Amino acid sequence: MSDSFRTFLQVLLIWFAGLGAATQFAKIAVPFADIGLLYPDYAAVIGWLLSIISLMGAALGAMSGAIAARIGPNRLLLSGLVLGGALSILQASLPGFQLMLLSRVVEGLSHLAIVVAAPTLIAQITTGRARYNSMVLWSTFFGVAFALNAWFGLPIVDRYGLPVYFALHGGLMLVIAALIAFSKLKIDIDQPAGTRWSLSSLLGVHLRTYRSPFISAPAIGWFFYTLTFVSLLAILPGRLPEGQGASIAALMPLAGIVLSWLLVPLLLTVLSCVSVVNLGFAMGILTIISLFLGAPLTFGCIALFAVLGLVQGGSFAAVPELNDTAETQALSYGAMAQMGNAGNLLGTPVLLAVLLGAKEVGMFLAVAAFYGIAIFAHLALAKRRKSAGLSWGDDLK
Repeated sequence: MSDSFRTFLQVLLIWFAGLGAATQFAKIAVPFADIGLLYPDYAAVIGWLLSIISLMGAALGAMSGAIAARIGPNRLLLSGLVLGGALSILQASLPGFQLMLLSRVVEGLSHLAIVVAAPTLIAQITTGRARYNSMVLWSTFFGVAFALNAWFGLPIVDRYGLPVYFALHGGLMLVIAALIAFSKLKIDIDQPAGTRWSLSSLLGVHLRTYRSPFISAPAIGWFFYTLTFVSLLAILPGRLPEGQGASIAALMPLAGIVLSWLLVPLLLTVLSCVSVVNLGFAMGILTIISLFLGAPLTFGCIALFAVLGLVQGGSFAAVPELNDTAETQALSYGAMAQMGNAGNLLGTPVLLAVLLGAKEVGMFLAVAAFYGIAIFAHLALAKRRKSAGLSWGDDLK
């Protein structure tokens, strides 16, 4: 087996791990009505079964990057997969609400371990154009997993019930862990001698991460992407004419995946990753302007999510472009996990509040403002990187 083919298989296995991590969200979100029927006495708080994972990521994301740098991304990935698989099998017993909620809290740690370790590994085992293509592939894991769970997961739930659905997810997570272990994937991160855990050192991780215009840049832009992605996916289909919402909701994330696959690798041959991200945000603003000029909302929904695919693919690829060591890449992916979960937590309530107070026009203006702030933030960080010694040409090509 050639080295390039072995690397391709390893990247594919890591992507499958990402599908398992995304399913940790999808297995609650997709059959949410069935979850509600499972715990009818907890209707007021049932949403916590979904969002508690985001809370863990928002609190511990940057710290998880430091942990990946300390113990190694390979071990962290395998630990996350095994823990996640075991928890899904536990959940297949349909425990009481309190135990199920506790299992979801711990599952948040499993999810965080996977989404930080996996892209760090991909960035380390690939180079050049293969790295860019691999990061674009990785960036699709969330949308692909939700689509697969909608297409195949719901029929399984309808026919066999939630226990089989959860157990199948747990079993697949353990199989993926075994295959990755068998692939002998190993990346070592050199740590300074005498490195120790302490509260001050863990707090220092956050300072180091967010002070650095190299480590923090992908995460800052990612926050504004996630601030609108899930929230718009939840809100926009309900604003469409009756009968169109479900089909458009399925097409929206797929449009982003397709454009990311087709366009991002080509753009990255002439533009930096940050420039691709800013291009996606700018095209998002133009799409919103087209709605004010009379474009149909159906077009706007699909077009907006399509151009956000540039942000999706460019952001993940920006991490290895801006950070050349496994340690700083792990910190950067940890920051992306933290900011992404923070965006997911805040996005829906913020946009719903704007929608109620300022109607649809106000909501779209808020989204455009978020994207404008993201572009400004990326330009400001690029200026800081330039002053730190990175040439303008290296950053923006």
